[in-house]
Amino acid sequence: MKKQFYQEFNRSVYRETLANGLQVELLPMAGFNKTYAMMTTDFGSVDNHFVPYQETEPVQVPDGVAHFLEHKLFEKKDHDAFDLFGELGADSNAFTSFTQTSYLFSTTSRLKDNLQILLDFVQDPYFTEQSVQKEQGIIGQEIQMYDDDPSWRLYLGMLGNLYPHDPMHIDIAGTVDSISHITPEILMTCYRTFYQPSNMNLLVVGKLDPVAVMSWIKGNQEQKQFGLQEKPHRLFTLNDPAGQDVIPFRSLTMNVSRPKVMVGLRGIKRFDSGQDRLRYKLAIDLLLDMLLDDTSDNYLRLYDQGIIDDSFGYNLDMTRSFYFAYFSTNTDQQERFADEVMAILENADQELDQAADRFVGIKRAEIGRLVGLLDSPEAIGNRYGGELFARANLMDEILTMQTIELADLHQAAHDFINSQGMSVYQIVPHHQ
Repeated sequence: MKKQFYQEFNRSVYRETLANGLQVELLPMAGFNKTYAMMTTDFGSVDNHFVPYQETEPVQVPDGVAHFLEHKLFEKKDHDAFDLFGELGADSNAFTSFTQTSYLFSTTSRLKDNLQILLDFVQDPYFTEQSVQKEQGIIGQEIQMYDDDPSWRLYLGMLGNLYPHDPMHIDIAGTVDSISHITPEILMTCYRTFYQPSNMNLLVVGKLDPVAVMSWIKGNQEQKQFGLQEKPHRLFTLNDPAGQDVIPFRSLTMNVSRPKVMVGLRGIKRFDSGQDRLRYKLAIDLLLDMLLDDTSDNYLRLYDQGIIDDSFGYNLDMTRSFYFAYFSTNTDQQERFADEVMAILENADQELDQAADRFVGIKRAEIGRLVGLLDSPEAIGNRYGGELFARANLMDEILTMQTIELADLHQAAHDFINSQGMSVYQIVPHHQ
């Protein structure tokens, strides 16, 4: 077990890759009573085309299978893992994204027992025809519920504009039709391929003794037999890595009281390492804050003119295969909002120069926000990106952020912002 001490924060991280390939990271937090654990597999909704474990021919599985598998792993022959956590007083949950599936719990007691439950239920699949059919109905209702959510439809619609020929434009949960084709055999094929320990990581943060916890995890894993380590052979590639297939504009009519509009920006830069990706992401985060946070001249001008309101927000989503930024608001001036945001982005260099005196303050504010998250085991766990950012944790983020200068924002703007990668999606009321 390797120990890395962060003198600036008086904290240490303990790391070890177990014999079966599972990457374990432990981050003890002195003086805390809560412990948060998250077990993640590098498998998400876009990974639907691959060569199965120890096979040679590729397969295409139905959309939504990663999310479906997340649901099914909790259910066993004679119990549900949620109930086991509940009996121990722990909160448990799971989520699936485009490129990962994570299982988690938080607890203030009986950490060993909860860790055993987490490791055991994730590593002990149980699928039957009857349980799969039952889950199809449950997830089908979930999909229909999100179909009625204007904010989700806005986000998904933008993905359809930015990646019209890639699996990201399909709901992570799939469609009612696609999940109807999921079988126990398909679930097991995906499980055997992507739930190998060598494709997973386990992060435990909060109140813990690293020596004892690592011993518990090793003891659990040594009692189990796993096949040969084999990295998943994914066949997902972007339809157009240059981003020339972006759809400039689409609109959807829904039962909403006010129009919703989103501007999206697709990035095409490729990265040599996880460290490069992290530094670039943090530079983009600062860039967007400089251009449009609620202390910027742009925000105040758009707010005063009634183009945006308190619903305005922006974010950068980054995964191992793609990344994009989006800006959204509720407004009756959809076209004006889109034009203003795109103009701000296209003139980012000038905007940065004009706001150069704000850079130090913006950077300090972001560092302060990140430092504040160090008091939350959940925040530390949820920000961990695994191999995406070369296993960097929140403390690594802060140290990297401290080294970013205004010139890095200019370079990031040059690499990221291009008119061809911009798109607009709006949702309008029926009466318009």
